[in-house]
Amino acid sequence: MDGSLILFNILNPPVLFFFMGMLAVFWKSDLEIPQPLPKLFSLYLLLSIGFKGGHELADSGINLQIALTLIAAIFMAAIVPVYTFFILKLKLDNYNAAAIAATYGSISAVTFITASSFLEKLHISYGGHMVAALALMESPAIIVGLILVRVFAPKTEDEQEFSWGKVMHEAFLNGSVFLLVGSLIVGLLTGDKGWEKLQPFTQGIFYGVLTFFLLDMGLIAAKRIKDLSKTGSFLIGFSVFIPIINAIIGILISKVLGMGEGNGLLFAVLCASASYIAVPAAMRLTVPEANPSLYVSMALALTFPFNIIVGIPLYLQIIKLVGV
Repeated sequence: MDGSLILFNILNPPVLFFFMGMLAVFWKSDLEIPQPLPKLFSLYLLLSIGFKGGHELADSGINLQIALTLIAAIFMAAIVPVYTFFILKLKLDNYNAAAIAATYGSISAVTFITASSFLEKLHISYGGHMVAALALMESPAIIVGLILVRVFAPKTEDEQEFSWGKVMHEAFLNGSVFLLVGSLIVGLLTGDKGWEKLQPFTQGIFYGVLTFFLLDMGLIAAKRIKDLSKTGSFLIGFSVFIPIINAIIGILISKVLGMGEGNGLLFAVLCASASYIAVPAAMRLTVPEANPSLYVSMALALTFPFNIIVGIPLYLQIIKLVGV
């Protein structure tokens, strides 16, 4: 692997601020981001990436390859929870296995944004339809995870209270999915005129907000590291190796579909990332038997930093070797 790509990625200012946040916790600094701001940063990033993707999709239009890419995205979001569930069942009960499987079947929008930033710095182009793939991959994993619970978990007296309406509402209308899809549609409908009006907002301050957000993520990730002692070596290994396997599957699919380097990397990152916002919120609501300290700490304290530090350049190197 080309070590210069890892160094290039680590020396990206937002990534360095992620490390700064971790060091602040390790060295017991009192640095913190006031609580309303991280939520605002998250909403801004979703709005910006969705709006930009919609604008680029309006320019490029939808062709057969884009349609196949979106179908592949939905397929991966649905199939990853299935096979990871059976791997996790070797060591865990059905509830925790399903919750973790759903977490790894879904995506991390911030990992996707970091990868797109990495591509822009390398001057590698990618399509706006990848934001549509991002939006489409959020919900299927939640639904599949809950189906796995219904099929494999022991039946209880409260089973009749289970509401698929609530499940679908949480999967498709949770805040992050709604804002991302809505912004994509607005960007698609308004095209160049809308882009001209919002570009100073959606692009001009984008990297500054991303930097603050990753600083906060570094603070949270460092605080979650102590929870990893509860997961054991099996789940720690799972948090690193499953993303690599998922990324390789994504890269092979991107080669078959002829996505190209930029889109191939983003697709691999979507396959490799794990949700630490939308899916945990859904699992806490619908699978209270699962332990949040397992799936949240795995996704946020291990998989997220692994992907933004090592995974992104590693996946690009594999793409170059495979010739996507």
